[in-house]
Amino acid sequence: MSADQPVKAPGFATLAVHAGAQPDPTTKARTTPIYQTASFVFDDVDHAASLFGLQAFGNIYTRITNPTTGVFEERVAALEGGTAALGVASGHAAEFLTFHTLMQSGDEFIASNKLYGGSINQFNHSYKNFGWTPKWADPDDLGSFEAAITPRTKAIFIESLANPGGIVCDIEAIARIARQARVPLIVDNTLATPYLTRPFEHGADIVVHSATKFLGGHGNSIGGVIVDGGSFDWLADNRYPMLSSPRPEYNGMVLGQTFGNFAFAIACRVLGLRDLGPALSPFNSFMFLTGIETLPLRMQRHCDNALAIAQHLSKHDKVKWVSYAGLPGDRYHQLARKYCPKGAGGVFTFGLKGGYDAGLALVKNLKLFSHVANVGDTRSLVIHPASTTHRQLSDAQKQTAGAGPDVVRLSVGIEDVADLIADLDQALAIG
Repeated sequence: MSADQPVKAPGFATLAVHAGAQPDPTTKARTTPIYQTASFVFDDVDHAASLFGLQAFGNIYTRITNPTTGVFEERVAALEGGTAALGVASGHAAEFLTFHTLMQSGDEFIASNKLYGGSINQFNHSYKNFGWTPKWADPDDLGSFEAAITPRTKAIFIESLANPGGIVCDIEAIARIARQARVPLIVDNTLATPYLTRPFEHGADIVVHSATKFLGGHGNSIGGVIVDGGSFDWLADNRYPMLSSPRPEYNGMVLGQTFGNFAFAIACRVLGLRDLGPALSPFNSFMFLTGIETLPLRMQRHCDNALAIAQHLSKHDKVKWVSYAGLPGDRYHQLARKYCPKGAGGVFTFGLKGGYDAGLALVKNLKLFSHVANVGDTRSLVIHPASTTHRQLSDAQKQTAGAGPDVVRLSVGIEDVADLIADLDQALAIG
């Protein structure tokens, strides 16, 4: 290869296995070790001072950085095409630290009304304690995002594939609205993962994940991650003082100037994670790394199985409707082809003709599907959102969020699809 010949960028599967990792310099172990420690020894007093002053990168407390978590962060950033990432204790922690870095008391943000019920509850209630107000918009009505913008708007938040499932957001169109409003677009990419869609390529500025779901993939760890797209100009005005104003904690340093296109990730780490403390354990980081190595294989199987089951249920005499963007007749099918050409994800919803009681009966009678609140597991999972994950919402909010009384949500695993279909059939027959 000649010296001036461009080097081919690694493919997605290669990054999923290798990004961020090197053999351990001491033991030569090829897998990333679990650095199960609370703190790290400094070389000398000058080294300690440089770390605390942000003049050098390194490890102080596992609460802020840890080598195992560092590999996890680099790997997710590489897969998403971002500049840097921050691993945290949960998906909710990722959302909270993101907004904590952007918002001041009295500020507003616009959120899609098609979200995971826990996020809706967090936004509507917990955020009131900080003086942050959500304005709700409908991803099926782009004008509702524009109409919700006020001088106090600091961000727009959507899910790429919405939970409970079946809804695809038009990321590119909403990103244009965010740019016109001079606010960052935050995309929760949990259900899609970067294997199916990479929101930064469509105009997003920040991506968050519940790593508990498809990134980890095995239902054995709780964690979240924030990814900085490096695309937003935090210094354009003083709307985001955490990044554009001198920080008294760091002798007047302006993080947006010092750290450039990964300043947001740094701000979340040193102004949020450091002081608020939702740290990701190194053991969970190790588990997520193990899961991510098989992400492209698992996600394709999730999608293939989900499509087969959605096709089967759409013809079942006890099923009223199926909402899965992989089906050609689905209202989101064209958006899915644009944003998720490899598949429409492993999570979808369907409605039973028998309504609420039929949903409860189905969940009770399934044997292979596990009745749990999680999604994104290798195992197939089922939930009746109206009685569980979205129970805290009003009836109107449940309908808006796609969690009406007849709705059942499936998170389709990687088992043999014939066995999954047989389990659904026997449970529907009993009900």
